[in-house]
Amino acid sequence: MKRLLLLLLPAILAIVPLRVSAQEESYRFDIGGQLGMSGYAGDASSNIFSHPGFAGGVSFRYLPDVRWAVRAVFNAMGLSGDTKGMDDVLPGGAQYSFKSTVYDLGGRVEFNFLPYGIGETYKQLKRISPYLAVGVGVSLASCEGQTAVGFNIPMAFGVKYKLRERLNLGLEFSITKVFNDHMDGPLADLHQIQTSFVRNTDWYSDISISLTYEFGKRCSTCHYVD
Repeated sequence: MKRLLLLLLPAILAIVPLRVSAQEESYRFDIGGQLGMSGYAGDASSNIFSHPGFAGGVSFRYLPDVRWAVRAVFNAMGLSGDTKGMDDVLPGGAQYSFKSTVYDLGGRVEFNFLPYGIGETYKQLKRISPYLAVGVGVSLASCEGQTAVGFNIPMAFGVKYKLRERLNLGLEFSITKVFNDHMDGPLADLHQIQTSFVRNTDWYSDISISLTYEFGKRCSTCHYVD
């Protein structure tokens, strides 16, 4: 028995490091898509959930470590609104409604509340983590044959869950402030008066589910991940 163990020991020692290494693989990037529901708040809607629309897009992340991520996002969404039923209406009781398509391209920085990942047990990684994100971007809206462009600031809260080593499921709510008052078409403001900073810019939201795939394996040596 002792001789058998001595003969098997080199093979066991050769297999164990491979298993440990496999458990500790991590990746630098992920890519995927998201689908969800859009909302709008502005001159033609005071409730961001009252006129839901379709939203979808793609994203690319750089993963410097288990807490932080830098994400590029492109989204397309439908926005709509109607002044009917609003307390603050156009002069003379006139009504206004619109439908527009908005394209949003931007970058965000994400912070995970927990060290997110699978494997690398010495890092105490968690398979699920809530996160916050903030960034900058550009919005382009098309409504009734007119286009409008404005810088924006997206702010988001979400939850990530690792389905498998490379596969991530996400649920996110984001709200975006646009520095242009024409995401809802030619209507500038209800009374043609420049009022508050909030009132004279449009907002839109996005509740989405995402699926992403990680790639770009990190170089691993023992318990150190470069």
